[in-house]
Amino acid sequence: MKKRKGFWALNIGLLYILPWLVGFLLFKVYPFASSLYYSFTNYDLFNGITKTGLLNYEKIFTDEDIIRAFEVTFKYAIFDVPLKLAFALFIAYILNFKLKGVNFFRTAYYIPSILGGSIAIAILWRAVFNTDGLINTVITFFGGPKINWMAGANSALFVIVLLRVWQFGSAMVIFLAALKGVSEDLYEAASIDGAGKWTQFFKITVPLITPVIFYNLITQLCQAFQEFNAPFLVTKGGPNGATTLISMLIYNNAFLRHKMGMASAQAWILFLIVMTLTAVAFISQKKWVYYSDEEGR
Repeated sequence: MKKRKGFWALNIGLLYILPWLVGFLLFKVYPFASSLYYSFTNYDLFNGITKTGLLNYEKIFTDEDIIRAFEVTFKYAIFDVPLKLAFALFIAYILNFKLKGVNFFRTAYYIPSILGGSIAIAILWRAVFNTDGLINTVITFFGGPKINWMAGANSALFVIVLLRVWQFGSAMVIFLAALKGVSEDLYEAASIDGAGKWTQFFKITVPLITPVIFYNLITQLCQAFQEFNAPFLVTKGGPNGATTLISMLIYNNAFLRHKMGMASAQAWILFLIVMTLTAVAFISQKKWVYYSDEEGR
């Protein structure tokens, strides 16, 4: 009788999770597996498959434009992730103090994270950095020359990096929650010993919030390698491919050139890169992430 009840309970449980299970298999597992298969073909959206093999992967590692897109993506991530984390932690540390009107500033700093992913903000950002935009207006007001931000490779990359760094609100809120968890007794004891604010920050605050730093590092790293809106809408991948990230190249191959096989291969290379960097981060955390209990180590 107990076995029969357990059987029915199991079936009812499966029935409840069936919608999620169908969605997971249909929209997650199937596209994941099919993209792996298509990556070994020259699958064209309209002409189908005519060849199979390693042709896409051979081209990825020999084509200069594709290699450059990967290099630009790495360069973008190297600038974006540390700057965003540093700025988010700095602002969170300031907002952790009991200041007048601090709740207003917390909300104000978080708003860009809500709006930043929208197309309107990306277009507005392009207008701000246009030749006759707000930034150049301020520069010329103080006697400086106009800068064509979109014409230079480094300046164009700086524009899209700055857009993402500006959206530091989500990481800031997480840092702020971690800072709230640091005991005031530790700061009082350090003050009695003569430690200044900077010493307290680097010797007490940073070590105790390293698990949160690690979490933000992983999430921001994944976001940086999947960035698409900023280069697509603000710089359009230019000038001369200087801001064409690999995600934009995948989009171009899949939906403009209809080369689904090549797009799938590039997506898998990107997946392997992100997975490798994440694995390295998890391995390295043993040396720099501090957990308060042994179970978290």
